[in-house]
Amino acid sequence: MKMIRAILRPDTAEDVAEGLADAGFVSMTKVNVFGRGKQKGITVGTIHYDELPKTMILMVVEDKDVDVVLKTIQDKAYTGNFGDGKVFITSVEEAYTVRTGTKGL
Repeated sequence: MKMIRAILRPDTAEDVAEGLADAGFVSMTKVNVFGRGKQKGITVGTIHYDELPKTMILMVVEDKDVDVVLKTIQDKAYTGNFGDGKVFITSVEEAYTVRTGTKGL
């Protein structure tokens, strides 16, 4: 299993969520976050915004599904501008359902 964390522009997050649902991936968590990337914020006129609003989508998928999820995120979140986002993929050793205690997804 893999955990996918995608930090995206808020205006593309819904398109990503819909694209993932259309591809059969309906389980996810969306969180509103703030942060900055390599460009260290953005300057508009004389005002510098150090941290920008982003949306983080978290999901755990089977190893075989990682490429489809990654491609969907990249296709739906792409604007071609700085700040489109970043995707992190990490291994998940185990997962349990709280209500039933069932192991796995």
